Formats: sequence, structure tokens, C-alpha cells
Amino acid sequence: MSTCDVLVIGSGAGGLSTAVTAAHFGARVIVVEKHHQVGGTSAWSGGWLWIPRNPLAVAAGIVEDDEAPMRYLRAELGNRASDPRLPVYLQVGPEMVRFFRDHTAVEWIDGNRVPDFHMSEGARDGGRSVCAAPFDGRELGEWAARLRPPLEVASLWGMGIAAGPDMAHFFNAKRHPGSALHVARRIGRHAADVVRNGRGSQLVNGNALVARLLKSAIDLGVDIRLSAAAEALIECNGRVIGARVAGQDLQASSGVVLAAGGFPHDRGRIAALFPHAPTGTEHHSAAPPENTGDGLRLAETLGGQCDEELTEPGAWAPVSLVPTRAGVARFPHLVERAKPGFILVGPDGRRFANEANSYHDVMKALFRTYSGTPHAWLVGDAAAVARFGIGAVKPWPFPKTRHIASGYLHKAKTIAELAQFIGLPNTVLAQTLKRFNSHAARGEDPDFGRGTSPYNRIQGDGGQSVRPLYRSPFYAVKIVPGSLGTFVGLKTTAGAQVLDRSNRPIPGLYAVGNDAASIMGGHYPSGGITLGPAMTFGYIAGRALSGQPVRGLDQKKEQAFEVL
Repeated sequence: MSTCDVLVIGSGAGGLSTAVTAAHFGARVIVVEKHHQVGGTSAWSGGWLWIPRNPLAVAAGIVEDDEAPMRYLRAELGNRASDPRLPVYLQVGPEMVRFFRDHTAVEWIDGNRVPDFHMSEGARDGGRSVCAAPFDGRELGEWAARLRPPLEVASLWGMGIAAGPDMAHFFNAKRHPGSALHVARRIGRHAADVVRNGRGSQLVNGNALVARLLKSAIDLGVDIRLSAAAEALIECNGRVIGARVAGQDLQASSGVVLAAGGFPHDRGRIAALFPHAPTGTEHHSAAPPENTGDGLRLAETLGGQCDEELTEPGAWAPVSLVPTRAGVARFPHLVERAKPGFILVGPDGRRFANEANSYHDVMKALFRTYSGTPHAWLVGDAAAVARFGIGAVKPWPFPKTRHIASGYLHKAKTIAELAQFIGLPNTVLAQTLKRFNSHAARGEDPDFGRGTSPYNRIQGDGGQSVRPLYRSPFYAVKIVPGSLGTFVGLKTTAGAQVLDRSNRPIPGLYAVGNDAASIMGGHYPSGGITLGPAMTFGYIAGRALSGQPVRGLDQKKEQAFEVL
């Protein structure tokens, strides 16, 4: 039997932050991961964390009073803002950012121009976000091959592209020589890396975050075991003391942390909780297929309870299904639909949402407008598709032939032809486009207000969000219900302890990341509200399990804690 102080099940940002923190304070830590690579959903993510009052913002002169972020959350979350975990998160989050900056291989870049999703009371147009700085994967040595690479269908030959200036250079490569040179250098470096090492080493976004956490864990001597699925928790005298992993018992004297990524591919739970997926097969998550609800099931065997009373059970996102040699890949539409030259229409050919709103809001609008398992179509003109691409179809100069041949991309000379190809009422789509274009010519959208919020404008192109679709040919890609992850999860205390059905902490059992119920109650007020809490509560759990005090946490209240 292997022994340790802390056993972490799952290797995303939540699990690795727990491991790194506990190991820093002297605990012996084992991390087990069912996949053969490290990183989970975090490695495929944008890598942003929502951490109000973070030290990078403060250093830039963006100073908020203690209550400012909570005012926004009260406006956004309603009665879910009474969750006792929220004030602890807001207090400890900045401390977590400082800890990883000062004591580990994690370096941050600021999101001081990244606005909140909505213009509710207390919203800000920047200063509440951080992201991992780019990382040279060669620093991982042999572990570089064990890092989950970026989502292939959403990358360029396996090369991640960072939001902000890096992505802008790719969009502007045809227009500006400086951008073309930047792109040429990035692609050239990536190609050389692939030839030498089999994969790229210029890591950005969530891939950089996981790589930096992995480097920190390796430096601290964390024992990381891959292809090691957790099968059962081990309990003794009412306390969790370890787990059975890949047929072997692992004993953990301090406790076990569940960080297995929620249930985005657990068909049974999806059928029970997602109204648009009555059989569980109608939902298409862009999260890794290994995330099948293991952590939730393990906790439930010992009486752990899930919080299913959330506004939304999942982090919705528009997804398209991309035919590949290996089957079908899921592409999350997070960027191009907000750019000028695109609109979204439902199965009746009408617009149903502000395309530049958050991915979660767009899908909520789809579910609200259409019953059953609705789909939509992302429509763009030639100029928009050439500049920004559409779904898995890359922008100029990359060819579209393969995607047209597979049926993923639909192309037509006229809107009437396009409507016929994709099965939409011809006159309705034409009327939709005529109305949109007439207002877009003036930079307006009276139907859905596209372009009126700071978030809309930063998602657009140089502040512009709307323009007419006028240049033939026209293109369309089918959008289906999808997600980036799940919100429903285990009820936990402000110290990340899992609660049983009597709302009492299960001794020795913790949950972080998407295995814990979202502290936002199923709302999505800003980008980074998954990774921010994941790393913050991972930091809290790591401190608690290594015997360190947690600022803002009342241990007596922990024992009597009840999730509302």
C-alpha cells in the first residue's frame, strides 16, 4: 500500500493547485489521473481566472473597495449570493494569486481590460481577471509529452493562440506586414518544435497554466500517477483515509481531494439534469471525454450530496460537430460569432440572441426561444470567414475544401441558396438578413443590442461588433447544444469539505473545481468563474490539509455549515 498525506484525484487546475499548495507546506502528495496526460479541461481552456482585487490590478492602480465585487455578485446571483463560500473566495483569491506568483513557477498576466459579462450594478470593464503567462514547455523535460495538448480542432496544427494581441495578429495577417511577420515566426517556431520534440513548446492559455502548475508540482516532489483511475474511497471510523486506484490502495493520512472535472460526459446524469438532452446523447460537451462524473459518484457512495438546485446545471456553450479521421470532434464557438459579419439564426431562420454576448448567455437564449433539443446556424459572409474563420474552418489562407466536402461547412452564392442547403425557410432567412443589415449599416442592433456593452465591444473587432453581411459567397455551420463543463456538483463548505445528506462535513473528504457545486449558483457573471474558484479553493484545501490556517475561514462555522 502506498501512503501519503494528501491524495488528489484529478490533475486540472483545481487538483494541481491543491497539490502544489499542500506540498509547499510540507505535505507528501500523490496526484492520480485516469487519463494518460495531465491537465483535464483546464488544459483546453482559455486559462482565465476571475479574481477581483488581484495584485496585478492593484499594481496597475485599479483599486476596488472590499464590497465592490460582492455588489456585482448580488446583482447577478440573486439569493445565491448568500452562499457562505463567496466571501471566503473573494477574500482568499488575491492571496492565492500572490502565493503562486511568489512561491511557484506560476507567472501571471493581467486582464485589466477584460470586462465583466453584464452591465449589472457593480460591474467593471476590467481589472478582475488574470491568466497564466506563456510558458516554454521545454522546461518540463520528459513531462512535456505527458501534458494534454491544446484542443486540436480549436488550435492551429496543435499550436495554441492566446487571446489579445497574439490572436489579433493572426486575424490581421492579411492586412498588416507586422502581423504577418508575427504569424510567420509563431508558425515557424511551432513547426521546428514539432519536428524536434513531436509537439509545440510555445504554451499559452490554459495549457500554460497547467504546465506552470505541473512544473511547480514536479519541483516540489509531488508524485503524479497517470492512467490511474480512482475506483472507490476508503473509509475508516467515519473518516476518508484513502482510495482504491487502479487496483491499488492508496492511504492518505490527512485526506482525499476530488478534482475529477465534474460530469460533462456522464450520460445518465445529463439525462436527469439537462432538459434539452432527455436521453443524455443530445448534449455535446467540449470538455475531455474522460470527465464522466467519477468524483461525484465516489462521494455519493459515502453519503455526499450534490447541489442540483442551481439556475443552470451546466456552463453552456455553442458547439459544432466536426468530422475528423478519428470520428467527431466538438468545437466550442467562443470567438468568431461575436465578430462583424456573422449572425446566429435558429431553426426557423430568425435571430434569437445577441451574438456577441457570452457563450453561456447565447445558449440560454436558444433554450428559452426554442423547445426540445434546438439547433442554430452560424452564418457569415465571405469577408468575415476569410478574416476570422468560422468554427473549425481557419481563416485565409487555409483551404475550406475539406470542411465543405465533409458537410461541416455549407457554402452558397446567395442567401436563398444557403437557406435551401441548410433547410431554412428561404424568405425568412432573407428577411432576417435584410433587417439586420439595414440597422448594421449604422452600427446598430435594436433587436438585441449587440455592441452596446463593454464585453460586446471587446469581443468584436477594434470595438466594432456589427456590420452588414453583404459579400458573396455566404457560409453556415450548424450549432448544437454544448458546454464547457458542469455547474452541478457536490455541496461543500467554505473550506472545500464535502457535505453529507445531513449537511455535515465528511471527515477527510474535499472537493474542488467542477466536482464542487459552482459558487455562482449556476449563473455565469464573468469569464474565469470556473478556474478562479477552482484554484482558490484548491489553495484553501491545500492549506487546510497541510495544517495551515486559512484567512477568513471560521473553523467552528465549518462544522455547522449548511449550503442554502
